[in-house]
Amino acid sequence: MKATFLTVVSVSFFLCYSCKETKPENKTENTVNLVITDSVTARIDTTLKSFVDSGNIVGVSALIFEKDKEVYFNAFGFADREAKKPMDRNTIVQVYSMTKPITGTALMTLYEEGKFDLDDPVAKYAPEFADIKVYAGEDASGKPILENPNRPMTIRDLTRHTAGFGAANESPLGKMIAKADALNRENTLVQMAEKMGKTPLLFHPGEQWQYGPCVDVQAFMVERISGVPYKEYVREHVLDKLGMQQTRYFIPENDRDHFAALYRRKGEGNLERDTITYGNYLKKWPMTRGGSGLTSTIDNYMRFARMLVKKGTLDSVTILKPETIKLMATNQLADSITERHFLPSKGQVGFGIDFAVRMAPPANAEENNGVVGEFFWDGLASTLFWVDPVNELTAVLFVQLLPYDQVGLHKKFRDAVYGSVNQND
Repeated sequence: MKATFLTVVSVSFFLCYSCKETKPENKTENTVNLVITDSVTARIDTTLKSFVDSGNIVGVSALIFEKDKEVYFNAFGFADREAKKPMDRNTIVQVYSMTKPITGTALMTLYEEGKFDLDDPVAKYAPEFADIKVYAGEDASGKPILENPNRPMTIRDLTRHTAGFGAANESPLGKMIAKADALNRENTLVQMAEKMGKTPLLFHPGEQWQYGPCVDVQAFMVERISGVPYKEYVREHVLDKLGMQQTRYFIPENDRDHFAALYRRKGEGNLERDTITYGNYLKKWPMTRGGSGLTSTIDNYMRFARMLVKKGTLDSVTILKPETIKLMATNQLADSITERHFLPSKGQVGFGIDFAVRMAPPANAEENNGVVGEFFWDGLASTLFWVDPVNELTAVLFVQLLPYDQVGLHKKFRDAVYGSVNQND
């Protein structure tokens, strides 16, 4: 591997703008020395191989570009352990929530066309949500107490997970959400929206950050605003334009030999092949979720990441304008939004439009490593990608492991790329 030259950059991350709430402050500067040398390559190899050797993952691949050049690729272990199929560049994986930034990109193409404003009420385009209520507990007889929202749910709320949607669980509201079954694959996006609009919210829009079905509703909004079925719109305006033909909801029969198996970790070195999710991608379901459901190859997903680091244009094909990419990679969460679900576990981050955005350097060696200005997201099966505009670096990590990264793979991979926190190497 040829060494790339050293990059030394000082950056102040851009602040939240176009937010109605109080704008958060961020004045932290971050200086990063980064070079993908042969020694860094060896460090990444050793790190990834160690996870396979320990029996905690079956297979893994990683791809890194820096300054528009591929500076790292390697794969270890198996895409399918039982069939002895190695993990390689052609392996197709379930990316789960790494679908979300692609959906957000599709939505923002309509924003650029002036089809909506981020602070437009969702109900302006989707009357299915016009009468949505907020759950406020139960009365003495066990009947739900419902309130009108303090303000309308906006499209910005959908893009930053502040819309108010709850999750199916054993709570009274959670049982109502489960009964509605809005995300059933047999539903169309319209049927999904109709069911969600009749189900109470967990909190008033804008009050909390709560991960959930917001991006599925974004896909519905793309369909509603454009008048084109979502799967056709995202294909035409994002995937095909970027040459991402192998990023799909449905895997045709002639590509299934490349489809990786997914494994569930039962304990240290104990992985059990999943038998549930594989068939989800072998049928064309009515539901094309915006929040999950895509499969991809590592090179395909890297094209999406490289488009982002190159400010919306890749190989002379423009998906979004630079100012739109900057908006998406700018924190949209005001300091007043203090309830943030699991987001703090990602490090010193805020949230933009379908990306977490790094606001400050790691506070200690235990925190996920990264660069101020980075934006990123990951997937349920422990996949990860990030865009580091400071160093013009993009990284994609593919693995098929449930539950989500209980083995610390993301932390170790980031440390292998950047060097351990407070370590000059």
